[in-house]
Amino acid sequence: MRLAVIADIHGNLPALEAVLADIERRGIERIFNLGDSVSGPLWPRESCELLMAREIPAIRGNHDRFVAQLAPAEMSWWDRLAFAELTDVQRNWLNDTPVTRELDGGILAFHARPYDDERYLLEDIENGRLVPAPAEKVAARLREIDAALLLCGHSHQQHMTRLPDGRLVVNPGSVGCPAYRDPSGISHVSEARTPHARYAVVETGDGGQTIEFIALDYDHAGAAKRAEANGQPGWAHALATGFVPRAA
Repeated sequence: MRLAVIADIHGNLPALEAVLADIERRGIERIFNLGDSVSGPLWPRESCELLMAREIPAIRGNHDRFVAQLAPAEMSWWDRLAFAELTDVQRNWLNDTPVTRELDGGILAFHARPYDDERYLLEDIENGRLVPAPAEKVAARLREIDAALLLCGHSHQQHMTRLPDGRLVVNPGSVGCPAYRDPSGISHVSEARTPHARYAVVETGDGGQTIEFIALDYDHAGAAKRAEANGQPGWAHALATGFVPRAA
């Protein structure tokens, strides 16, 4: 089986289009989306339209849940923006998307952790930044989950960890949001350090598992301009550079 894995699009339509075109160029027919598809100051409605039209299987991310289930007054500004632009049909599509999904070949897909769509699986927070968590700690977070290959997103960090018992956990990185600052809980940043759109190709068979991480150039300047026009210079800087703006 050959599978393209995408995650954390955050309404970045040109990044999504570039990734889908690259997947098609590689002749990969199966795609799976790990959620957080629309929230942000970019193109939430158009991104949702494309995902629905392509009928790409998906799971629901935490921001998808917020947009679909919370009252606007309870949302962050970027979820509220997506809520305002989406149709009822699109919000219902987000709401009806499952939170976990089993795929062929002993694969389990979820957004952050199988039991919690807001907590990191492969990372810890240290000194205000995301750092790789020890493999033993990742295994403990997974509890009794016994899938051979686990797919997660949420952190926007493109990497993988082999657990002591042989299980492999893969995060494909973010299609459309290469850096962010999260002030909730322990304030921290996630930075991909370049503006590329990221995804992964997973191949399973008799020879085992092959994982290919892809960082794809696209019109990130156009995406940054869109964020700037929507009054979000921090997002614009992140999209243009892959870094969070430094505090003055």
